[in-house]
Amino acid sequence: MSNRWNTGLNWSDVTPERHWLNRRALLAGAAGAGALALAGAAEARIAAKPSPYSTDAAPNTLEDITGYNNFYEFGYDKSDPARHAGGLTIAPWSVKIDGLVDKPGDYALDDLTKGIALEERIYRFRCVEAWSMVIPWIGFPLAALLDRVGVQPGAKYVAFESLARPDEMPGVKAGLLDWPYREGLRIDEAMNPLTILATGLYGEAMPRQNGAPIRLVVPWKYGFKSAKSLVRISLTDTQPRTTWQGLQPREYGFYANVNPEVDHPRWSQASERRIGGGLFAKRVDTIKFNGYGEYVASLYAGQDLAKDY
Repeated sequence: MSNRWNTGLNWSDVTPERHWLNRRALLAGAAGAGALALAGAAEARIAAKPSPYSTDAAPNTLEDITGYNNFYEFGYDKSDPARHAGGLTIAPWSVKIDGLVDKPGDYALDDLTKGIALEERIYRFRCVEAWSMVIPWIGFPLAALLDRVGVQPGAKYVAFESLARPDEMPGVKAGLLDWPYREGLRIDEAMNPLTILATGLYGEAMPRQNGAPIRLVVPWKYGFKSAKSLVRISLTDTQPRTTWQGLQPREYGFYANVNPEVDHPRWSQASERRIGGGLFAKRVDTIKFNGYGEYVASLYAGQDLAKDY
């Protein structure tokens, strides 16, 4: 995997032309109701500037990104989100911001992004099951939002809560996990410029199966840290409870940094397989911090990352 950086790269420059020009054909080929959800998103492009944090690795296709993902609110199978997310109501949408902030409140989605420049960020995305993608997200730094609402001096952590709507989310209705889905970051992780709130991908509004209308993206951590369909952001002075840490603490820690030196109890994390490469795709070595070490390694100076996993 590439670990180089580019200051002016646009997703259309690196995406194979057949995928770029035929994105609506890819939408038509998406599974079930997910295709309907994406069709509306394709009607308008999102204006965003290229980000200096983008990798130069070519993104996965839209079909890969929207057809193979974890979103347990819609089911355990990686094709379930594309099949079941089409009926999710995403407008109107608001996010509650509370806790140790100067300006708490329920913020409409448009108010969250007002005056903040959106960026195209082509990020490597690594899941704990040892598969990876490269995704051209559209979003803005979480730090810009936190600065706007005012972080109080006592805030040490940021907690995130996802939507749990059983009448539209079959996984929630079935009680697959302890809903709502919860995640958290340390305040310095949340304020790191790599951490974004994403509202789209491939230059279009976020597909429902990928966490519409707004989700967290933390590219140096395993994918389960990047909570989807956010409805609440809380600042606190204590480490927040997170869903997978609470469910299986031996397997899923609070930090969840991509680290080939620390195996999951049931499989190795030393290598990964790129989605879209076929059943027999060559595995490649996992890069610590998912290749973003120059930006984030200093956050963990003095920590034992085998213990703080």
